[in-house]
Amino acid sequence: MSYGLIKTINSNVLELTLDRPKANAIDTQLSRELGKAFAEFRDNPELQVAILTGAGEQFFTAGWDLNGVAAGEDYIGDYGEGGFCGFTELQNLYKPVICAVNGLAVGAGFEMLLRADFVIAADHAEFMLPEVRRGFAPDIATIMLPKLLPRPVAMEMLMTGRRFSAQHMASFGLINEVVPAAQLMDAARNLAHELLQASPLSLAAIKEAAQITEQMGFHESFESLRSRSWPKFMEMLQSGNSQEGATAFLEKRKAEFSA
Repeated sequence: MSYGLIKTINSNVLELTLDRPKANAIDTQLSRELGKAFAEFRDNPELQVAILTGAGEQFFTAGWDLNGVAAGEDYIGDYGEGGFCGFTELQNLYKPVICAVNGLAVGAGFEMLLRADFVIAADHAEFMLPEVRRGFAPDIATIMLPKLLPRPVAMEMLMTGRRFSAQHMASFGLINEVVPAAQLMDAARNLAHELLQASPLSLAAIKEAAQITEQMGFHESFESLRSRSWPKFMEMLQSGNSQEGATAFLEKRKAEFSA
């Protein structure tokens, strides 16, 4: 265990648990520890999926530690290689990240979910952005929510500081699945196992393509693809995995993909 963080490896899955009583709040040190953990996950070919959750049942994370704020931590400070919470800005992270939300996701603890690939929440989990009541504005959420949601809904989340239930969040497509609290980690691990059945190179190509084309139109995206300038996509195409996948399907066996 490193500072505020429990790391466990199950097969090819890295599980990270925030463990900073009472609210799993993230200060600069913990954010840097998360950055190191996610960088190791990115760079270790044996690890294919990551799950991030919180200890206990009350808080996933309270977000930015207000003790650090009161002590003068810089809003736009050095939170480590991957930005705040370790993966939101991490370069070349082309592996799936699952967030298993076990309780309250507050402020930046809510915002990080907008950069995850999958979000599964316990049915008692709640989500809120209280920054406007603390004298500042959300950053990731201010950038992303107006792109993901109808403007009135995004502004309600950003400007009121209200709490939203897991069911409410799921209705907006911000959560993949809501499950009973006792089933949360099983659901996350089942999803991770499902992802392990896919070609790692295909998953990487999907994440790369999504990032490159995020601000492009359809035709511009295809022109970019045809330029053969997407490293992960080209690695996938040149790997022979598609032939192996087709052969395995015809032979009714599990595919043996190269990573």
